[in-house]
Amino acid sequence: MFDRIADRYDLLNRLISMGLDQGWRRRLVAALAPAFADRTSSKVLDLATGTADVALAVARRFAGVRVVGLDPSEAMLRVGAGKVAALAAPVSLVRGDAQRLPFPDDAFDGALISFGIRNVPDRDAALREMARVTRPGGVVAVLELGLPRKGVLAPLARLHTQHVVPRLGGWLSGEEEYRYLAASVAAFPAPEAFLERLEAAGLVDLELRRMGFDAAHLYLGRPR
Repeated sequence: MFDRIADRYDLLNRLISMGLDQGWRRRLVAALAPAFADRTSSKVLDLATGTADVALAVARRFAGVRVVGLDPSEAMLRVGAGKVAALAAPVSLVRGDAQRLPFPDDAFDGALISFGIRNVPDRDAALREMARVTRPGGVVAVLELGLPRKGVLAPLARLHTQHVVPRLGGWLSGEEEYRYLAASVAAFPAPEAFLERLEAAGLVDLELRRMGFDAAHLYLGRPR
């Protein structure tokens, strides 16, 4: 599916999230700052990099940081490679599996994944891999969609996520499979339960940042 919608993926994200995804990604990138304190050069891993939006944002935000973007979709990486080349950014893109990362222990100062952990069959394996390849003192960050359950605007947010998003995504992308999004968000663990999965993966100093009336959550931790 992602191979088929790669050329429309960025537009779909903007429209479906009403542009909110860009602000959420900026907060994700900013959260990496502690990983680079007192370091003259650093390296960041962006899992499920897709068309490399977040990888490029990291490279722009932090001078001297090299970014590796990994994704299983060749077509998404091809679109991302065009952006990287146009900007001559210090970003390298590789095809790979988040559950079995082709990198040694402690290879990165930070590892992140945005709106992708839902799609990993073995999430616990991916989280363990993120912790393994991030050095002690580095930052592991996960940005993921949520299903708002409390607050005055929660019913409206649920209506958008469960009904508007799958119909709009299916119509714009031409892919019926895009309707999986609402089901995958609804099936994702509650924030507190997901924090437990991060702890089980070997991360400490855990933090949860709620965004967009709980429409998105930013999870942060550090390897032991």
